[in-house]
Amino acid sequence: MTIDTRAECGPSADSGPSAEFGPSADSGPGVALGSAAIEFALPDELSATAPPEARGLTRDAVRLMVADGPALTHARFRELPSFLRPGDLVVVNNSAMITAAVDTEYGGEPAVLHFSTWLDDGGWVVEVRDPRGIPWGGSALKPGAYLPLPDGHVAVPRAPWLAGSDRLWIADVIVPASIGGAPEGGAADVRRLLARHGRPITYSYVAERRSASYYRTVFGIEPGSAEMASAGRPFTESLVTELVAGGVGFAPITLHTGVSSPETGEPPSPERFAVPEMTARLVNATHAAGGRVVAVGTTVTRALETAAGADGLVRPMAGWTELVLSADRPARVVDGLITGWHAPGASHLHLLESVVGAEVVGETYRVALESGYLWHEFGDAALLFRN
Repeated sequence: MTIDTRAECGPSADSGPSAEFGPSADSGPGVALGSAAIEFALPDELSATAPPEARGLTRDAVRLMVADGPALTHARFRELPSFLRPGDLVVVNNSAMITAAVDTEYGGEPAVLHFSTWLDDGGWVVEVRDPRGIPWGGSALKPGAYLPLPDGHVAVPRAPWLAGSDRLWIADVIVPASIGGAPEGGAADVRRLLARHGRPITYSYVAERRSASYYRTVFGIEPGSAEMASAGRPFTESLVTELVAGGVGFAPITLHTGVSSPETGEPPSPERFAVPEMTARLVNATHAAGGRVVAVGTTVTRALETAAGADGLVRPMAGWTELVLSADRPARVVDGLITGWHAPGASHLHLLESVVGAEVVGETYRVALESGYLWHEFGDAALLFRN
């Protein structure tokens, strides 16, 4: 691939030590990406520990790498209109983050309970984490245990949620009739509990706690995600207006994300989603007219591809998706996607391969590492197109 560097978009003081964008054959971290293995080392200095606003930047001033054909272009996110065409359709996730982290304790040690997903029977999928934002290393969770929560609430684990893993558990949240006695009270209003006492889920690379406003996107109007659909974070109202005025369309899906817990390298968990009828129509009409469908994030890609048939048409659909995209199950309807930079071992890397191929993913990640792009939800972005 060749490198095209926009004059105003060289690395800023906050975005890494490299002054040159061009890759060299003998420098930088190694990247081995493919359908069988995804391995690279992420230096600590490339983790975005704070939002761009804390680094003196606007949301749409984060860096953007564009892979379209044989060229890689370095830009700023606010230049996105330069890389989309009239007639393209941008599909966004309108799920909004809930404040899903609550302090608790277990086995006599402080802990944090992450609320991932609500279930139809009133239970919740939860994860116990260390307060430092790392995996729980204390006593193993057991069915029937008590995890105290604010206002006298108690979380009571039932059983692991997924076969072969004890990281995520199904739990009931109750208000006992008498604190310290048998849990004879009723089911708690977990949404109200989280609204009053919850905070955004964070991991060890985030240096400080910040208000929920830093974890909102301009598209988020349907509360339900445990974590922000972060690919949409760099969008601003003015940028969306500019895109629409230039003939680019927008359409929503809803996918409520669960906890990512990026250290595990597990496949994605089942997630609630909905692809509305109008969005399905617009996707199909865009393709029929020769336009491109650009998904904002892996969440949108997963939802659209779940609703896509083998004939390449998208149909309205809602429920739970367990789809795992990879080179072995390539994308059918997404032509490109806007995405952040994913941690080593993340299943999202296989999803990227399903859309643009292993070669593009490998090259972009190699250049991003060498060029000082920033990772995670407050980091930089990429726009990747299928060749």
